[in-house]
Amino acid sequence: MSELLRLDRVACIRGDRLLFENLSLTLAPGEALWLRGPNGAGKSSLIRLAAGLLRAAAGTVERRGRCALIDEALALDAELPLRRALDFWARVDTVDGHALDRAMDAMALASLGDVPVAMLSTGQRKRAAMARVIASAAPIWLLDEPANGMDDAALARLVAAIATHCGNGGAVMLASHFALGLDDVAELDMGGLTLAMTREAVA
Repeated sequence: MSELLRLDRVACIRGDRLLFENLSLTLAPGEALWLRGPNGAGKSSLIRLAAGLLRAAAGTVERRGRCALIDEALALDAELPLRRALDFWARVDTVDGHALDRAMDAMALASLGDVPVAMLSTGQRKRAAMARVIASAAPIWLLDEPANGMDDAALARLVAAIATHCGNGGAVMLASHFALGLDDVAELDMGGLTLAMTREAVA
């Protein structure tokens, strides 16, 4: 397939609740998709499904290339200094130290390299998670509320990183309660999907 990510008529059930069904979408190189909607609409579940961490109740999910994920779990060893914690993932992703340096610079983290992850603020942790994603060299980025806790300067760096990734042929799916100010981003209203399904059930 030419797309990096393809979901075909997928359905997602959590517990005894149907979050969505018959959902199809594609992400081609250079594309970004913003998932919006209220809590409980299925944004995080769709991202986890796209990542392969959640099984679709129906339909198929296809990925071409690796994906890098940000979700509620930081995925960094809290006891380690930030640079060493990120270096662990750089080794897993088989990228060199220069790629990690560039990722830390992109998120303004160079001065925090010796600070234990446990001592970082919420915004700094989100920047660290984003640096992990940038350094991974994965073509597919799946970002669940990546801007939580970020100030305006950090948000600008996040937006620039996403734009650079798409400009280099990557693809991004992100969930956010607010617009990040991205150019050329498609939107999927998960709340609208839920409402449509509810109306169909009543009918």
